[in-house]
Amino acid sequence: MELSPVLIFSVSIMLCSVLLVEAAYLFFARNTAAKSQINRRMKLSEKSEGTQHDILLQLRKERGMDKDGRGVLPIKALSRLIIQAGITTGLKKFAIYHAAYVFVAFLVLLFATRSFLLPIASLPVTAFILPYVWLRWRHSKKNNLFGKQLPEAIDLITRSLKAGHPVPVALTMVSREMPDPIGTEFGIVVDEVTYGSDLVSALISLYERIGHPDLPLLVSAVSIQSTTGGNLREILDSLSKVIRERLKMKAKVKAISSEGRLSAGFLSAMPVLLFMVLLFLLPDYYGGIWDEPMTWYMFAGLGFWLVMGNLLILKMVSFRV
Repeated sequence: MELSPVLIFSVSIMLCSVLLVEAAYLFFARNTAAKSQINRRMKLSEKSEGTQHDILLQLRKERGMDKDGRGVLPIKALSRLIIQAGITTGLKKFAIYHAAYVFVAFLVLLFATRSFLLPIASLPVTAFILPYVWLRWRHSKKNNLFGKQLPEAIDLITRSLKAGHPVPVALTMVSREMPDPIGTEFGIVVDEVTYGSDLVSALISLYERIGHPDLPLLVSAVSIQSTTGGNLREILDSLSKVIRERLKMKAKVKAISSEGRLSAGFLSAMPVLLFMVLLFLLPDYYGGIWDEPMTWYMFAGLGFWLVMGNLLILKMVSFRV
């Protein structure tokens, strides 16, 4: 049986392609895993030639805080939201990026509508509402990730205490071995304790930077143990179990309410999809109404009731655990 040279060449090309893809995947996966194991504080410690106090000040500055760990913006709610959202560019760069985004959005609307009226009227939305929604989304995303990492961090502290290490050393292990966001946040706690703050005050500052609802339990446990004594290892072990049970309950609630969220998405997308399909299939279907002023009022009313319906469904499927 003779094999065709063309067939052999084709099979060889296929095998080489598969091997190249596999090698590229292993290379990038290994690099990604290595990068994910190092948090931002550890990266700054490796690159910077300054002291750990300088790194602490840099981390605070990147988050929009002063040298004492307080927000620098006069609007306290906005300053707290930016800090808790985990912005690492600093307030100056963040302001530059925000101004560039507003300018680009203005130009896009200007060229799309050929009028100054709509871009100027939409400035409150593009300049304030959308950035606020983005900050809330980033804060929620970071909070959820921090909440998933918190039981693992408490378990790591508990194992370190079982081995006989003091509490600062146990916190240092969390800051070295866990990725962001919890690795850098506990690293800031360690640095604050190292440079004069007590542990309870450092944990309270951690709660102010993160805002996660489970952190007061950790602060209360450490505060009670530091004032009245007791076995901190057993307290943290019980706290880890409580937090894990809360995460399980939240996952169950999310699974049960998924039907409502899916219905909201379907009902919101259906009118828009039908409108786009009609415009594509029958371009002249709505041709006689575009010049009517009442058309745009009707579109605004439809958008308002669509948003109100989504908010109502969101309220029905949102539960606090």
